[in-house]
Amino acid sequence: MKLIIKILITSALVLLIANFMSGVHVAGFTTALIVAIVLGLLNIFIKPILVILTFPITIVTLGLFLLAINAIIILLCDGIVGGFSVDSFWTALFFSIILSILQSIMYKILGEDK
Repeated sequence: MKLIIKILITSALVLLIANFMSGVHVAGFTTALIVAIVLGLLNIFIKPILVILTFPITIVTLGLFLLAINAIIILLCDGIVGGFSVDSFWTALFFSIILSILQSIMYKILGEDK
């Protein structure tokens, strides 16, 4: 049940951010739901591989390169999900930062552990 709530929260936040942020386009709630699922799967399977491969860069940048990895995950999701598009790398970077902050706030409010 917690997983379904997290997916619904993420999809609602994707829609909300897309409405306020230029450069991010979502066709509808169904697309946002698919984006939330795909982002979850990419974070589970692809992100750990990217983190391991870029570990030296991450150490040199004191962890800031992890933000770039999050943007790359968003761009991968853009390529996978039709009806979801992000205009540039910088838009994906800001989108991932805003999404992470809002997810943390919502999970804290609802008592969900991330």
